[in-house]
Amino acid sequence: MTNGKTASHETAGCKTSRAGVFRVPLFRLLAINLLIGIAVAALLVGGLLLLNPGGLRHLIVTDRSPWVAVGLLLFGFVVTFGSAAMGSAIMAAGLPRDEDDRGGGPGKLARQEVGAKRRP
Repeated sequence: MTNGKTASHETAGCKTSRAGVFRVPLFRLLAINLLIGIAVAALLVGGLLLLNPGGLRHLIVTDRSPWVAVGLLLFGFVVTFGSAAMGSAIMAAGLPRDEDDRGGGPGKLARQEVGAKRRP
């Protein structure tokens, strides 16, 4: 760049770089959970091809373009499990981290002891 800045840009008064995006905790949380979802999707597609339920592997291998079928199957699983992992991480982000697990914090129900009711 002309004024000595490397891969950075200014958007609405904020300076960020490409590597700086992952310094933001929310983006880092989403990226890590997306990678977890991709790994789970790849394991499940590999397991499906290994187990061959309903002759799925045979259908894919005998196709003219088997990589397209595997790619589409993998894409569907990545969208499903990646978004599920990212969504569960976002929903769990606000939960308090107690060691005693007695409840009563925000987002948790407080435990109540319920004894036997006595009739007068």
